[in-house]
Amino acid sequence: MPSLKEIKGRIASVNSTRKITSAMKMVASSKLHHAQVAIQNMLPYETMLEHILKSFLAAEAESQTIYDQERPVKRVALVVFSSNSSLCGGFNANIIKMMTRTVDSYTEELGQGCVEVYPIGRKVAEKARKLGYDVKGDYAALVDHPNVRECIDIAMELGEKFAKGEIDRVELIYHHFKSAGSQVLTNKQFLPIDVESELERDHERDLTSNVVTKKAQDYLKKNRRKKVVQGREVVPLNDNFIVEPDMNTVLSQLLPKMAHLMLYTALLDSVASEHAARMVAMQTATDNADELLRQLNLQYNKSRQQAITSELLDIVGGSVNN
Repeated sequence: MPSLKEIKGRIASVNSTRKITSAMKMVASSKLHHAQVAIQNMLPYETMLEHILKSFLAAEAESQTIYDQERPVKRVALVVFSSNSSLCGGFNANIIKMMTRTVDSYTEELGQGCVEVYPIGRKVAEKARKLGYDVKGDYAALVDHPNVRECIDIAMELGEKFAKGEIDRVELIYHHFKSAGSQVLTNKQFLPIDVESELERDHERDLTSNVVTKKAQDYLKKNRRKKVVQGREVVPLNDNFIVEPDMNTVLSQLLPKMAHLMLYTALLDSVASEHAARMVAMQTATDNADELLRQLNLQYNKSRQQAITSELLDIVGGSVNN
């Protein structure tokens, strides 16, 4: 059995660790709030662009651009989003696992060297280089400071390669942020753009709460007032509208903007998911520290009581002998 001094040292050590995990949870909570605000600021642009594209689809305009044309796949590009730092649970491990599974699948189907990786995040970049993948660029700074301009540059580079036939498909691997307690690992096709499936995708996000525990999440789901949102059905602009100069030209301008938005949205979702995952991990670590402290304090009190009882018995035994 450990001595009282050893138990007391462990209690002090766990207390120090608990202070660190609790502080890291608060920092992650603050960063998550800023990430949620960034997503909220992006939503009006996303809503308007989707409304315009849905209007064209509702008008049944038969047109096609180079960015939404399917073709035989010979070379693939993967844009993979991770974090720059650790201590966020299985966030990076899940991303790396899906990346390796996707690369192995394409390698088995198309042959060696058919996949190039655009890593956005230091963790996935290090792993991709270690595995010998064809890594393009260094975009780790984007994770700490999300930037629309750099996302547009990446999307334009991928678009040019796709237009020239250097790559035939681009996929995004990231965590879709649904709420502070739920992030969905997603593998989504980026190019060629499937406009209809992209417009019909899951847009559900809870950007108001930083609650991460399962019990609190269940409580909110049961007691939150349901907001009735009356969605207006998108109809054609009119029967005789005129598009200048022509529909293909307009769509060739709108679809790249949609691609820029998809990449920037994936980045914001990934950043928010990272902070939410770190919040969950640090909250779990803090709870485990509390439980460990409870057990250590109980063990300390038992050992101290046992020592006192032993001393009393020695004293009583000695007085009886005398």
